[in-house]
Amino acid sequence: MNDARNLVLGIDYGSDSCRAVLVDTSNGAVLASAVHAYERWKSLSYCQPSINQFRQHPLDYLEGLEYTIKEVLKVLDKSEYSAVKAISVDTTGSTPVAVNEQGVPLSLTPEFAENPNAMFVLWKDHTAIEEADQINELAKNWDGEDFTKYEGGIYSSEWFWAKVLHVSKQDEAVKQAAFSWIEHCDWIPFVLTGSDDILSFKRSRCAAGHKAMWHQDWGGLPPKEFLTQLDPYLADLRDRLYGETFTAEETAGTLCGAWAQRLGLSEDTIITVGTFDAHAGAVGGEVRPNTLVKVMGTSTCDMIVATPEEVCDNCVSGICGQVDGSIIPHFVGLEAGQSGFGDVLAWFRNMLSWPLKNLGLENTEALIDQIIPKLSEQALEIPVADSKVVSLDWINGRRTPDANQLLKGAITGLNMGTDAVKIFKSLVEAICFGSRAIVDRFESEGVKIDQVVGLGGVAKKSKLVMQTMADVLNRPIKVMRSDQAPALGASMYAAVAAGIYPDVLTAMNHISNGVEQEYQPIAANVEVYERLYQEYSKIGSFIEEHTESKKYEQVQIA
Repeated sequence: MNDARNLVLGIDYGSDSCRAVLVDTSNGAVLASAVHAYERWKSLSYCQPSINQFRQHPLDYLEGLEYTIKEVLKVLDKSEYSAVKAISVDTTGSTPVAVNEQGVPLSLTPEFAENPNAMFVLWKDHTAIEEADQINELAKNWDGEDFTKYEGGIYSSEWFWAKVLHVSKQDEAVKQAAFSWIEHCDWIPFVLTGSDDILSFKRSRCAAGHKAMWHQDWGGLPPKEFLTQLDPYLADLRDRLYGETFTAEETAGTLCGAWAQRLGLSEDTIITVGTFDAHAGAVGGEVRPNTLVKVMGTSTCDMIVATPEEVCDNCVSGICGQVDGSIIPHFVGLEAGQSGFGDVLAWFRNMLSWPLKNLGLENTEALIDQIIPKLSEQALEIPVADSKVVSLDWINGRRTPDANQLLKGAITGLNMGTDAVKIFKSLVEAICFGSRAIVDRFESEGVKIDQVVGLGGVAKKSKLVMQTMADVLNRPIKVMRSDQAPALGASMYAAVAAGIYPDVLTAMNHISNGVEQEYQPIAANVEVYERLYQEYSKIGSFIEEHTESKKYEQVQIA
């Protein structure tokens, strides 16, 4: 290996696993990659899916970090480790955790070792619906600024303040022991730098702006006057959070001695400010103004960037925030997404596999793994014009447009001739219709979309989903070549922090792995899907009205 080469590490924390890539910054070559599945998460040890409680243990994150970095470094001789100049980390979000005064998650202390409330509250945990409603009600009706206006105007149960408020109401012991709270994307750099000063550590602009109502217009986080009316605890906590925030290409510090020794890397290795997986994915997907990048996995995140002049004072309604400096510094990053995407198809697979798991059969895992590929293969054979079943993709609630985690999925148009393949095809169509609703909202709010880029596991693996998406959106969709686009995007931030490239756009030009293929819309399918999308929208309106009426009835009874 040429010692003159500069290498960087991109670390990507997804919902199920941690991934690392070792990248040559001169040409974007991924020299090695590694994946570590979270051991505790596999058994959902601290989760209750029936009430949408999803918690992750910090040891899963630490074990994944060490394993994946050591694994990718195996392609180097020990003498070549000094070529690694920087490490950048992205994670899911909002995924916060309560920490003590030293920044240690409470679940890493003996008293709270098995307490789910002391663990990371995963992005898709929806236990804080009531608290999100409380925040929205106050934001719209108190005598002051609407602090949700840059969050799409609706605060979600998936986000920071709702989750903190929920845990503090549910668990007095955690509430009293928590000195502060920190996002997953901030905690990993905190650990790698060996910091013990939680108050001065550099926090992510992406996390703060999109999930915690941080904005320059009101000097940072919402003021105490607002937070006190939610709960005095939040106002008190504000003093132990942060004021300033930082973009993902900035330096958080350097690798501490303990981790340098564990990994074999230099203490001069730069650690960047953390970011979200979707935002790093957008960079790995070569996001540009008017380019919508869809990170398609268990859920979706849909990102687009615009110049401040283009956005001006326009607050796009019903999305997951617009933040100056998120995704790419000096641009406004806009985020939307779906709470369930691949998860919707996995739900159907799991339902079909019940007999295999519960009838005492042996060696069923291989059969279960074949369910979605086989369904997809047969669904491709069904003419689009024969689609009669129409489904809603809100099985895990709706993130955008207009967050509402109370909403549920639906399947309509069933008859005695409906089989598993037809239902599966309708679910694929539903997740694509959900994407269409997001595109329609952006464009109706004046955000121009010239091209669509797909990346992530679903985009790489499913011809059925991608062709359906192109037909439903009536747009070509490019699929990026990289198997690990968020980790690759993180490596681009690392290259800038290390001084190898002057800015993120330049790093993107040099490190990108390019486009693998492009799906073109099929004209005959476009016409059919336009009609089915209108049906999907009508069914969605009915479900939404029904959900609101039931919610009102519950309030009256209470």
